[in-house]
Amino acid sequence: MSPADLRVGQGFDVHRFTDDPERVLVLAGCQFDGERGLEGHSDADVVAHACSDALLGAAGLGDIGMHFPDTDPTWAGADSLSLLRHVMSLLAGDGWGVANIDCAVVCERPKLAPRRDEMQHNLTEIVGAPVSIKGNRAEQLGAIGRGEGIVCFATALLVRETTGTESS
Repeated sequence: MSPADLRVGQGFDVHRFTDDPERVLVLAGCQFDGERGLEGHSDADVVAHACSDALLGAAGLGDIGMHFPDTDPTWAGADSLSLLRHVMSLLAGDGWGVANIDCAVVCERPKLAPRRDEMQHNLTEIVGAPVSIKGNRAEQLGAIGRGEGIVCFATALLVRETTGTESS
């Protein structure tokens, strides 16, 4: 395997909390009942968005805003796991597979540990490779530390898929 067969991408997403009681908090496809939801054009799943952005960047396919602009009514209220599935189809079409994704979610609440396995499972099932999620606090510093929103950083490693006709 040559270095050209590997690509690394970084993804980032941030959304502020909303006071809309109808808005549900969704992280990595998990609904957190009883928590304030996040503002956004889609379901505002910062974890799925950061993963999508990391994957697109690693493959050199732009960013999430280019593929799913918040000015397009098609994506209003969209399920971000569906967006991630679409990103995976773009990667496959371009000959890339995922080796892994690592996510750092920064928030004061909710506590992620009780749902971490479920969150990781949801994303791993879609990308076909391990996805790890780490919960972090901002220790009361800045907007995130004041509980005004949630941030996610994601790093993805892609591997060029072989066609089966190449020699090893």
